[in-house]
Amino acid sequence: MGHTHGHEHGHHHHHHHGDEGTGTALPAAFDTTVPDEALTPEQRSRRSLLRRAGLLGAGLAAGSVLAQGAATPAYASTGGRRKNGFLWLSGDHHIHTQYSSDGKYRVRDQVRQGAAHGLDWMVITDHGSDTHARIGVDKVNPDIREARDAYEDTLVFQGLEWNIPAAEHGTVFVHPGRNEVAVLKQFETDYDGSVKGAGDSTPANEALAIAGLGFLAEQVRRRRVKDVLMLANHPARKGLDSPHEIRAWRDATPASHRIAVGFEGAPGHQAGGIGKTYGMGSARGLYDNSPSANSFAGYPLESYRTWGGFDWMTATVGGLWDSLLAEGKPWWITANSDSHQVYTDTAVRGGPDSDFNLNGRHTDPVYGGKIDTTQGDYWPGQYSRTHVGSDGFSYAAVMDGIRAGRIWVDHGQLISGLDARVSGGGRWATLGGALHVRKGTRVTLTVDLGLAGGPNWAGFVPKLARVDVIQGDVTGAVLDRDTFTAPTARVAKSYEVNKSSGTVRLTYDLGAVDRPVYVRLRGTDGNRSAVGLRGASVDPAGPAVDVVGDADPWKDLWFYSNPVWVLPS
Repeated sequence: MGHTHGHEHGHHHHHHHGDEGTGTALPAAFDTTVPDEALTPEQRSRRSLLRRAGLLGAGLAAGSVLAQGAATPAYASTGGRRKNGFLWLSGDHHIHTQYSSDGKYRVRDQVRQGAAHGLDWMVITDHGSDTHARIGVDKVNPDIREARDAYEDTLVFQGLEWNIPAAEHGTVFVHPGRNEVAVLKQFETDYDGSVKGAGDSTPANEALAIAGLGFLAEQVRRRRVKDVLMLANHPARKGLDSPHEIRAWRDATPASHRIAVGFEGAPGHQAGGIGKTYGMGSARGLYDNSPSANSFAGYPLESYRTWGGFDWMTATVGGLWDSLLAEGKPWWITANSDSHQVYTDTAVRGGPDSDFNLNGRHTDPVYGGKIDTTQGDYWPGQYSRTHVGSDGFSYAAVMDGIRAGRIWVDHGQLISGLDARVSGGGRWATLGGALHVRKGTRVTLTVDLGLAGGPNWAGFVPKLARVDVIQGDVTGAVLDRDTFTAPTARVAKSYEVNKSSGTVRLTYDLGAVDRPVYVRLRGTDGNRSAVGLRGASVDPAGPAVDVVGDADPWKDLWFYSNPVWVLPS
């Protein structure tokens, strides 16, 4: 069935034109030809982070994730890409500011914090609403442009958090350019579920969401913007994103320029789970909900909780995410802060004259005189990171890397680098890609991991205890678009990691591959685990369900990678 299951990977090699005026030069912190004393304080702190993680040196400057040992002869043919792989840029596509009714920080506060916490790219995503569509989407743009100038080693995208008609929230963001505001404003005015009163789970509202994605694709076709992406946020939080809606968003636009490309594998608000004495005493991700009239009835009650900080759709081996991957179509995961109000911060919204509805923003924050432990958020990059394999340092390269699925995510800086490749028949493919081989070719997965190179933002050095290889068959398009299981997906092999620094290489032999399969990776600090929802034969030691009111996120760290396919014919 190698040629019949409709695997769509042609678009992964599609590249957009370079960014006008931005080039693809390395950020100064990465560029070892720039001496330390020539760097700004932010660039210096970024460089010391990279050094500490062992990610600075000739290897990284040339684009390789791990300075040593990542290249073997099988990897030499890179299809015109950088010889040594990609530049892995860390980012966050879900960040709020004073232009959200429930936010408070200036754009530059969030960008400064993200840069200090090691991020290379960020998306400002204030909530879609009448006020935002009317005022905020225009007003935030000069602040974003100012932040781009002030933090030239940080890519700052303008986006918004779309109230998806009939569903949950999603990030929509555009490549910077002269029409970035006009396109987002028209999209929000015409297709936002809150603006249009289209929140209920009805066929008409579901159709409006698809029309909105079509509108965005049309803006790219008409060259009003260079690129647009959509990623669904906290998809299982309220049970609103049904399997058929997720599939419909994915398939709404042609594979050559897919707009909806994935969802948050792990939500933000991770500090929400810290117990009442020191924190909110709520749930990680604020996943403390129950089904409502608009929820998809097929989802079990377990889906309304996080598992090791990850969304049930991603955390369940053989669950919804695997059911999408088993179709042989791309659908990627990310991890973000959803930063609104930061745990233990001392800032409060400015003065009593803050009139959000009138001004489209809250007044600038001021010092509040006390440490606030009643909030559930971290700064961008402080806890959650989304790492994107990019062809260079540019807006287009980050967007291309996201669309291609060259993404791995981690919590709490559990690892510092990841390079995964399947090779066979003299070829190789990496995360998000597909290795096309003759039937019966012997295929090997090689994983190079950079272990934590120093303390994380909670002040300790995390230790990776175990890495799991998860494998599933590609069984083709589903007949029932509300399918959310993949019967063949399972943990194929687990590796104990008995090393606390440096790099680790793992190899997994897929054998002589005679049918289309995919593999993906997951790793843990080993602090909390449980038999997965589909049983011990599928997942003997997966993430445990998070306890509402008692789930310290720093005591339960995981990383996940996106899949790579092997397609014999």
